[in-house]
Amino acid sequence: MRSLRDFFGGVGFFFQGLGWAGRNGRWWLFGLIPALIAFAVYVVAMVFLYNYTDEIATFLTPFANNWASGWRDTVRILFQFVIFVGGLALAVLTFTALTLAIGEPFYERLSAEVDPLPGHVEEPWWRTVPRSIRDSLVTLGYVLLFTIPLFFLGFIPVVGQTIVPVLGAAVSGFFLTVELTALAMERRGMARRARFAVLRQSKASALGFGVVVFLLFLVPFVAVIAMPAAVAGAALLVRTRLTPTPA
Repeated sequence: MRSLRDFFGGVGFFFQGLGWAGRNGRWWLFGLIPALIAFAVYVVAMVFLYNYTDEIATFLTPFANNWASGWRDTVRILFQFVIFVGGLALAVLTFTALTLAIGEPFYERLSAEVDPLPGHVEEPWWRTVPRSIRDSLVTLGYVLLFTIPLFFLGFIPVVGQTIVPVLGAAVSGFFLTVELTALAMERRGMARRARFAVLRQSKASALGFGVVVFLLFLVPFVAVIAMPAAVAGAALLVRTRLTPTPA
């Protein structure tokens, strides 16, 4: 029961971030700039993937070349669907990492505005960006460790259309929270391992926050609009729930 309450509490932090961004329109617009740049990159990538799913599916299914046309086409359409959905899920995950890398100076300032730390001296962006990219690559490695098996499980009838999407949303949501809370936790001097430890101890809250962000980011262009709110919500989550800071 407590886990369920913490899960919905995590969801609530996104909407708190949305409210903060709505009350601070200047910061919202400020945070849209890197998100728009990253969105343009991913639109091109997803259009390219969509245009070549047929060729990729054919390459991955040589075993079906001699099957009856009905079975062959059915299997390859299924592969096309899974390839595109998998690409979309990977795009959602890496969108956050790329946007944060592009907009490190933007989101550092936004996070500091939401979560002020008295006496804290901000590091120059040219020092934080390389560390952020390195940590994002490590996080991506963890994501692939989970999502590659889920990708292949997606081909199993029934299981691939019911259980796998739920597990995929949970995994993706958790690692989105890892990415989004990194700014606020780094400002508290927490290295990657310490951040993971804190999030593992508060899995329900991390999942609640990350899953709602993941589902919203699946909707075209919503990711751009919601990105500043997600950064603000993550800062509030860290400040209030994960590493409470005295008022």
